[in-house]
Amino acid sequence: MSEILQRLSSEGVAIWLDDISRDRLRTGNLEGLVRDRQVVGVTSNPTIFAKALSKGDAYDGQLRDLAVRGVDVEEAVRMITTYDIRWGCDVLRPVYERSDHVDGRVSIEVDPRLARDAEKTVAEARALWWTVDRPNLFIKIPATLEGLPAITQAIGEGISVNVTLIFSLERYGQVIDAYFEGLEKARAAGRDISQIASVASFFVSRVDTEIDKRLDKIDSPEAGALKGKAGVANARLAYALYEEKFASDRWKALKDAGARPQRPLWASTGVKDPSLPDTLYVDELVAPGTVNTMPEATLEAVADHGRIRGDSVRGAYDDARAHMAALKEAGVDYDDVVRVLEEEGVDKFEASWKELLGTVERELADKGGAR
Repeated sequence: MSEILQRLSSEGVAIWLDDISRDRLRTGNLEGLVRDRQVVGVTSNPTIFAKALSKGDAYDGQLRDLAVRGVDVEEAVRMITTYDIRWGCDVLRPVYERSDHVDGRVSIEVDPRLARDAEKTVAEARALWWTVDRPNLFIKIPATLEGLPAITQAIGEGISVNVTLIFSLERYGQVIDAYFEGLEKARAAGRDISQIASVASFFVSRVDTEIDKRLDKIDSPEAGALKGKAGVANARLAYALYEEKFASDRWKALKDAGARPQRPLWASTGVKDPSLPDTLYVDELVAPGTVNTMPEATLEAVADHGRIRGDSVRGAYDDARAHMAALKEAGVDYDDVVRVLEEEGVDKFEASWKELLGTVERELADKGGAR
């Protein structure tokens, strides 16, 4: 057991694994991470599933059965991915129960091709919720403008949601409002809102990647000194907004009715710039009531040499605001950065989904039953 990960958990950070695969499940690897690495949740996305299906033989038996039955490719993808997620939910169920239903959560994403269509997103969210049929499930819905009403509708129907692909502070505020509105709808419909949960996945490393690329083009010593810091600054200001929103009278009324806060989740925490510390987006984003979902490489790096020094967020708001102001002064257009990141995020997940469909189509054909 890593003392560093224990320390991180004791600071109020829920450690989630940003990965799932049939092989990880059948070998007991996920159970081991729960036991030995303080892992209390799992996130997935189309890229993760595409990678899992491209390796080994863990899916061969199910693929063979699907091929024999003549199941079409899109339905086969849903059956394969929901099988893994249901299994993951069962592995994490003891964590869910002992944490009073806070953690032990496993997330599955709606088809990213629906990111600009609220009605279809909600229909897909319902289908995934019914198919997996586990109380510790999260349905991932992207925080596009069209996704906001889908988030409200899903929450209003009692579906727990992991809101994904959040990059901007403005959009994050809208996501929180969508959660509040969904809870209000659920309460008005007579639902037990204490059983509805949500996290808001605020992306970190991709912000640095895009902003540092722009700073390189500016090519000045002043711009160079600003590199590698925007992702953390942006996330810290998101936490400040979280504190502000969840201190409002609107939230207090919901809390009094039993509602649970929508926790900030730090996503995209694998460091992409090799010049930066590989535990940067964990060490610098320690705050109570947060989730940090990590690729396994980041998890192991933190376990080995993470520098957990207590709360590293709430005392740094002024520095974060100063950094964002300096970026603006240097010529970095924040609004354009977050617009590009959202569009790229949706496009990348859509491309991964198509890759996943292609992989499954080839496997079904190989097994003799594609149609």
